[in-house]
Amino acid sequence: MEKMAIIGFGAASIGFLKGLQEEKKINHYNIDIYEKGENLEGAGFGGLKYDGKLFISKEMGGDLTIPLNIQKKVVEYYLTKSGLAKLDEDKKLELSNKLEKGDSFENKELYKRFYDADFEPVRSHFFHLGTELLIETVKNIFEEFSKFNNINFIFGEEVIKIIPGTEVVIVTNSGIEKTYDKVVVAVGRRGHKLVSDMVKDHPDLVLSNDKVDLGVRFELPNHIVDYLNKEMYEFKIRLKTKTGYIVRTFCNNPGGEVTLESYDDFLTVNGHANTNKKTNNTNFAILVTHSFTQPFNDPVSYGSYIAKLSNILAGGDKVILQCYEDFKGSKRTKKLGRVEPTLDPKHFILGDLNLALPRRTIESIIDFLERLETVVRGVTYPDNLLYGAEVKFYANKINNDFFGNVKIIGDCSGWTRSITYATSHGYLIAKEF
Repeated sequence: MEKMAIIGFGAASIGFLKGLQEEKKINHYNIDIYEKGENLEGAGFGGLKYDGKLFISKEMGGDLTIPLNIQKKVVEYYLTKSGLAKLDEDKKLELSNKLEKGDSFENKELYKRFYDADFEPVRSHFFHLGTELLIETVKNIFEEFSKFNNINFIFGEEVIKIIPGTEVVIVTNSGIEKTYDKVVVAVGRRGHKLVSDMVKDHPDLVLSNDKVDLGVRFELPNHIVDYLNKEMYEFKIRLKTKTGYIVRTFCNNPGGEVTLESYDDFLTVNGHANTNKKTNNTNFAILVTHSFTQPFNDPVSYGSYIAKLSNILAGGDKVILQCYEDFKGSKRTKKLGRVEPTLDPKHFILGDLNLALPRRTIESIIDFLERLETVVRGVTYPDNLLYGAEVKFYANKINNDFFGNVKIIGDCSGWTRSITYATSHGYLIAKEF
């Protein structure tokens, strides 16, 4: 049997294992799965703090063309493992009435309203597990693959170096050094250092690297967007603003909470929603895509710098919170209004995001919100909240044909940025590996 290592246990590696299983290849290998988290709760999916939002769409989630039937298969797999769906005798999916779901912009009247205001509405079918149920879902998947005698999970070991060759050598932080016939790298965006180190040794691995998304997490009362939440669960829109930058919404959380996302040496903001515990607010990201040209080639460092700057201004280990009226007027927020923050006060200071975000980024966010006000009345109420900074990194786009026996899959490959697409990428790579 050939020896295989999978680095990271998250969406992409789950898809890869599922693909091997369907192709009846899974028993052809002795598989070691390395995960730097000390246990399952600290493993993939950003330490299982993701919101558990699944979708089926051609218009978002990555730069790969993933057939809808593959996306559907992947989503159904998660839903059945969550316990909120099951296959009937005819192999048709039966959904629990407890499952939160929605169809983004299937309503033609809503589509036209946003389109007429110059927005690009994004069509998608959404399914929401929630953070707590995502944890249970991944546990169920882990238990399924743990039953294979040829699959060995190794927690608390971080792979710090990969040396490609006829046999691939991997080195861990504790000094383990082993060789494998094949290696699959599935470390997500948080594992960008491992992939970056591979790129330093093999620059031709990279096809392109020129983007980062900068923005804020926006929070407002549920009643302002309640009809959109009920109709679609998540409304996704894009707009080319007057600056020329494209601005988009991301990760809408009805009745959700604003959270922190921790990287090695800085904090950013994020959001999630539980299925059982709801708040009075909705939050979503407003992200501005920044594309760079030569000679600049390090958008990750640029985004990290902006995030660190906002942390410095907030005292080092906090983020900045600002009311919209003050954000628009370039004034520091000193007192909150009617909207009560869902982020714990110990994690933020009232401040001025204008001191951290670039000017064109700020102008783009303001233009986006003022335009959105023409469609969704109440979005620009003066006391709605902005937390910052929120940063979404695009990994180097990797040429997966560069090595015959090493594949880089999911968000760390630069080709995906969602649970659905990362899982599908792993699934498809397994078919050809």
